[in-house]
Amino acid sequence: MNASIDLIRRYHEAFNRADWPGMLALLDEHVIHDLNQSGREIGRERFAAFLQRTTVSYDEQLKNVVVMANETGTRAAAEYIIHGMYKATDEGLPLAQGQSYAMPGGAFFEIADGRIMRVSNYYNLEDWLSQIRRIDVD
Repeated sequence: MNASIDLIRRYHEAFNRADWPGMLALLDEHVIHDLNQSGREIGRERFAAFLQRTTVSYDEQLKNVVVMANETGTRAAAEYIIHGMYKATDEGLPLAQGQSYAMPGGAFFEIADGRIMRVSNYYNLEDWLSQIRRIDVD
């Protein structure tokens, strides 16, 4: 269990550093990636492409990360607060104007042989949309 908690912490620490090679090294070659309220992608290469796509539009940090695991360490979960900036318009989403956002999020993991086999990410899309649709007026 402790090894799995450490693995997931290292995954999130790499995310916060934008250390994509370090993050990808923690994933199984055939990792399953369930995107929030979207589809499923399979493979480390697809995960790397996802990171490259999202880096263009989002600058995010995960704070207050809490990691939990089952007794055998084969399943884990993390809850956190996503602090981000929407810096470039993502396809099919509202216009990006440097809007900031903060919201709870979470991820579920399957783990085997010291590698992440599945990552399923979740956050409230409607909350995110309401935050980026507001325009702050000074």
